[in-house]
Amino acid sequence: MENKFYITTPIYYVNASPHIGHSYTTIAADVLSRFKRRVLGKDNVRFLTGTDEHGQKIQKAADSAKLSAQDFVDKTSLQFRNLWKSLGVSYDDFIRTTEERHVKVVQKVLEILFKKGDIYEGKYEGLYCTPCETFWLESQAIGGLCPDCQRPVERIVESNYFFKLSIYQDWLLGFLKENPNFIKPASRYEETLRFLELNKLNDLCISRPKERLNWGIPLPFAPEHVTYVWFDALVNYISAVGEFDSQDNYQSRWWPAELHLMAKDILRQHTVYWPIMLHALNIELPKAVFAHGWWMINEDKMSKSRGNVVNPLEMIEKYGLDAYRYFLLRDVPFGLDGNFSEEGIVKRYNSDLANDLGNLVYRTLTMIEKYFDGSIPNVDFNKLKNDQKVSNILAKIQNLDSRVSSALDKQDFSLALEAIWELIAMANKHVEETKPWNLAKENKQEELKEFIRLLIDVIRAVSRQLEIFIPQTALSIQEQFGEEKVKKGNPLFPRIETKKK
Repeated sequence: MENKFYITTPIYYVNASPHIGHSYTTIAADVLSRFKRRVLGKDNVRFLTGTDEHGQKIQKAADSAKLSAQDFVDKTSLQFRNLWKSLGVSYDDFIRTTEERHVKVVQKVLEILFKKGDIYEGKYEGLYCTPCETFWLESQAIGGLCPDCQRPVERIVESNYFFKLSIYQDWLLGFLKENPNFIKPASRYEETLRFLELNKLNDLCISRPKERLNWGIPLPFAPEHVTYVWFDALVNYISAVGEFDSQDNYQSRWWPAELHLMAKDILRQHTVYWPIMLHALNIELPKAVFAHGWWMINEDKMSKSRGNVVNPLEMIEKYGLDAYRYFLLRDVPFGLDGNFSEEGIVKRYNSDLANDLGNLVYRTLTMIEKYFDGSIPNVDFNKLKNDQKVSNILAKIQNLDSRVSSALDKQDFSLALEAIWELIAMANKHVEETKPWNLAKENKQEELKEFIRLLIDVIRAVSRQLEIFIPQTALSIQEQFGEEKVKKGNPLFPRIETKKK
């Protein structure tokens, strides 16, 4: 189908509660979905998120909580749903890997690949990290520690099933060289390319014996084995929106996805395993994969294992939902790592939201009440004589939609917001330079009308764009600026007083 947009977040692993990293990816996907609904119409956009609920870590976490694995994942998956509701996330579908629709497609994928000869039984002997659910070579696990989480690995010898990843390496390299925009940003593309050029792919171990791990999707051709969690999880992108017909052809209104969004730590699974899996199944690849950076705390990666995670709900309670959404999207160019601090949120809040946006809205409402008894003046700007400042602002209003659209088409949230704030800054500067209080004193009613109407047009243009990023604020602005009258409310963002050193 032409003119459709299918976007996904990763499905989040439910061995612990959600944190700011999860919210970053999901809010970014929400903004792009809202933008695309405006362009294509809501029926042509599909935004998928969900939870990844199988694997050894889940079983261990459930045991620690003295719950069955199913009860544990039910409880934790609900935390993600509730958080997305609190964050104003407008997803269209929420998939869980314990759902029948997903299990059915995973088993069909395994069946097709086994029948094709791309899955075989073999012996695995090597090092395994349970917390990361990853196998490592001796050369990688220096000092007997997992290179990712720095916890001890264990030696495992067992019979498992393997997917022939290695036979598709040359195909994947060729595909990536022909499609450099498949992986974004460019630095992640280079990273994947370099990895494939410098390393020989090993076949992927895709099963675990039930005697070691019972919590997973059974292999249809070997029920004494369950599916490796990463192989199972990646299939969610197709299990949520389609199914295989009797000839093993995948059918979907929505596939291929226009964009898979994720953090950079799961880049390889999405740019090596997943494309090869799809190619082996004769399914078209997604249009693009975007792996953004991490939020750091004092130069350290934020992660559950390090115990330095930030709870999004606490941030919303302290600073408000839209201030939190705005900070995440504005403070760091999407793709780069960012340093998270509450001082950073307060700075953005007071500067951009209170001083710039909030001040412009409140002072405009106050002037409309004072000078025009709350009525919105009508002005035909086409009939005005050439006023360069007014013309510049009108041109900025005219170009705002295309500037925001152009930035969002490149997943550049901070650039889109910068364009909006440039217009806000111009309007605030226009107030200071025009000094409307003097126009009122001199009884220059027409000039005052034109001045106020220009500010109203700026605010309306700005609020329309802000619907995508900070919807609650946009709605509040629109409610205060009616068609003919204004209804002034409280300031949008009362300043946060900070203690001076």
